[in-house]
Amino acid sequence: MFKDTKFKVIGKSPIRHDGNDKVTGRALYGADMNLPGMLYGKVLRSPHAHARIRSINIDKVAKHPNCKSIVTSKDLAKSPETTKEPMYGQVRISNVLASDKVLYKGHPILAVAAKSVDDAEELLDLVDIEYEILNSVTNAEDAIKDGADVLHENWKKSDDILDINNKGTNIGTIEVYKLGNADDELKKSDLIIEREFRTKTVHQGYIEPTNGTAWWRPNDRLTIWCSSQGHFGIRDSVAQVLGISASNITVIPMEIGGGFGGKLSAYLEPLAAILSKKSGNPVKMT
Repeated sequence: MFKDTKFKVIGKSPIRHDGNDKVTGRALYGADMNLPGMLYGKVLRSPHAHARIRSINIDKVAKHPNCKSIVTSKDLAKSPETTKEPMYGQVRISNVLASDKVLYKGHPILAVAAKSVDDAEELLDLVDIEYEILNSVTNAEDAIKDGADVLHENWKKSDDILDINNKGTNIGTIEVYKLGNADDELKKSDLIIEREFRTKTVHQGYIEPTNGTAWWRPNDRLTIWCSSQGHFGIRDSVAQVLGISASNITVIPMEIGGGFGGKLSAYLEPLAAILSKKSGNPVKMT
């Protein structure tokens, strides 16, 4: 019990406990991380909205003196894909790095680490990728038409598990919400108005870009510093992508410059972790 029984919060201005650090510059965000021997990672992304990856040649990159490590989809754990949206603490591994196919412009394909951001970006120019460009499907109406180009060629129509023997479908799932008898209620209506409403995909619009710094130490312990809204979820999804135990991973949340639900799942963290393991140095990605 409070000693002051007249304690009130309505109408008061509570003190922000993180206020002083933020206005004085003491607060540390993910991009502020600076560790001894730290490297910088950059991601190579697809220039095509829909294409099959025929081959990836990284010989020039691997032999370049500025390349400290490189990660491709071959370095990620293998797990069955599902049409269901990943739950908290899970991630669709094909979203981390594409393997056989790219599904949207900007789809990550590989990442490299170097001593500077400029060096890492220049290394990406040395990667030689052969694509088979496919027709893209950019809206739901076209995607469900007969004969539409299928993005996920192994998705079943009747199940949520991918099946390599099925021709696939663009319909990931069908959900029906039912309450009462709509037909009966419509018959009782004096006026029925039918309209079709459309909206576009939106982004959360947080000011601080996603970021992640990883240090995979010789004792096989992994520490990650990142801007996150769900630190245990990041830990679990990184463990899934890397195929290691979550007990070997420590996630340290930094100050966050906005998220609004957009920083709940792993993004750059698994890539930074593998680049760190291969190079032996901490790696920061922004």
